[in-house]
Amino acid sequence: MHEHGHSHNQSIQFDSLNRAFVVGIVLNFLFVLIEFGSGIWLDSLALISDAGHNLSDVISLIVALWAFRLMKKKPNEHFTYGYKKSSILASLFNACVLLIAVGFIIAESVKKLNAPEPVEGDMIALVAGAGIVINALTALLLMRYRKKDLNVKGAYLHMVADTLVSVGVVISGIIIGETGWYVIDPLIGIVIGVVILVSTIGLLLSSLRLSLDGVPVGIDATEIKELMLDEDERIVDIHHIHIWAISTTENALTAHVVVKSADDMEDVKCGIKHLLLHHQISHTTLEFEIEGDVKCDENECD
Repeated sequence: MHEHGHSHNQSIQFDSLNRAFVVGIVLNFLFVLIEFGSGIWLDSLALISDAGHNLSDVISLIVALWAFRLMKKKPNEHFTYGYKKSSILASLFNACVLLIAVGFIIAESVKKLNAPEPVEGDMIALVAGAGIVINALTALLLMRYRKKDLNVKGAYLHMVADTLVSVGVVISGIIIGETGWYVIDPLIGIVIGVVILVSTIGLLLSSLRLSLDGVPVGIDATEIKELMLDEDERIVDIHHIHIWAISTTENALTAHVVVKSADDMEDVKCGIKHLLLHHQISHTTLEFEIEGDVKCDENECD
């Protein structure tokens, strides 16, 4: 009964998150069209570069949504975990797309910095002002889910960064309108690139870590072992612990557990699995050994 309730809550969360992604995708894509067209019309690199970044965000949102839908597909004989790992690959893909966007933005900004061109500061500020509303709204839609999934966290951070960047573009537009300092436009383009780069590094490192089956961020393997040992006095030792991510929302653990008696196995297993559920580990596989028996060689077990 408990497991059923847990799955049901996840289903409700998915439906709600799905709607948030769809609304965010539509709003941001419409803004990309407006911002890119305005950038061409006003010859503003700040607007064009920000539109390119926003387009990469739209792609990221689409890929993340696609990965979430793949996660709902049932396992089969070829993919026994289903397609849950696709969410990790989507996160890695999004990080790579952002790095490419950063390279383009900074290169073009540096090029234009050497030969600043006149731009309409007031219009730039107006278009970027609309971006503040769109990006902030999308960030609010994703905010409640940001701590539960790496893809959502990445999208949320991008939207927050975009909101701050749009504020910067508004400020630059006002400065250009008042002073005629056109060099502000490419400078803001460089700032945009740096902000995106900073927000992307963490996403890239986390994605690479999960892709290589590293211990997910937020989980301490040593602490988990100590908690398992303290869970039941009938546990003598725990070794060969492996912790990795099945998806950006689900983690798995395997371990060898040494108990005092074979009669203790079932109770100890249930206790450990319940404990780990409260520490972000939902898939647990345990192999039991009896105290006094010869332990298996690590190379043979792994």
